[in-house]
Amino acid sequence: MKQICVHEKEADQRLDKLLFRYLKEAPKSFVYKMLRKKNITLNGKKADGSERVQAGDLIRIFLSDETYEKFSGRQGAGVISYPTARLDIIYEDEHILLINKPAGMLTQKAEPGDVSLNEYMLGYLQQSGQWDEEASAGGVRPSVCNRLDRNTSGIVICGKSLAGLRQMAKALKDRSMHKYYQCLAGGRIKEARSVDGYLWKDPSTNKVQILKEASKDAQPIVTKYCPVRVFSDCTLLEVCLITGRSHQIRAHLASEGHPIIGDYKYGSRKVNDFYYRQYGLQSQLLHSCRLELPKLEPPLAGLSGKIFTAELPELMRKIIVKESERKL
Repeated sequence: MKQICVHEKEADQRLDKLLFRYLKEAPKSFVYKMLRKKNITLNGKKADGSERVQAGDLIRIFLSDETYEKFSGRQGAGVISYPTARLDIIYEDEHILLINKPAGMLTQKAEPGDVSLNEYMLGYLQQSGQWDEEASAGGVRPSVCNRLDRNTSGIVICGKSLAGLRQMAKALKDRSMHKYYQCLAGGRIKEARSVDGYLWKDPSTNKVQILKEASKDAQPIVTKYCPVRVFSDCTLLEVCLITGRSHQIRAHLASEGHPIIGDYKYGSRKVNDFYYRQYGLQSQLLHSCRLELPKLEPPLAGLSGKIFTAELPELMRKIIVKESERKL
């Protein structure tokens, strides 16, 4: 027999959904059959799977150890030790983790052999004793909630609990969470603007195009930006994403004639080569700098309206200082 005491991070989900995580190799029909035959019980009583579990609930699974190991997918599997790295943690509680990602690091794997921030985050939680993959097999798995391009730095949101994952995903989807970026863009921009259009992505090249009119498979986009400091031939911008599409800021600014410095995919090679020679710049100067949270529900209600910021990368700060010293 296997006993599972529902953890707070697993609370407020359907019993059958939780069981599917613990018995991920078992057919769903088998799980429901075990519920009907009372081979799986909730707090000592028969359950049909539709019940919402709460922290402290006790689930008993009356299966042999061999059968449980088989259906849990852990038969013959070893415990994975996730890699660790020095993480710039902006904020952490039992539900969410905010990390200032450096440029050059993937947010999530692109290929099976990649190591990304998601793995480093799991390694941190594993090493600090906050998460045990074996003990929580089938339960809630912490994960990053938003994605930044490899060469974009700044705030990445990670959910540690079911409540954290759900509420962050909802706030991102309904756009009630406001995300702000700073970037160094080519040209002198003196006025704030809100620009719209349509974004079409070519999956074969992983590159997007900005269209002025609606087209098949193109998604509507809105980008707001305002100048923070205007230099001789570039501008430090603050950008607010109204929609969050792949490469949106980079491609949209480039389509407006203001490509981000250091962006070889959408920008000017001549300009980027200059900054490479001068500063060794190898990535776009785009940074997710500020996060404004909306009204949240318990147990995250205490974070409602909170604002979190991530310091600009050192090289970006250095370039801004040098640009300010150049004569207009």
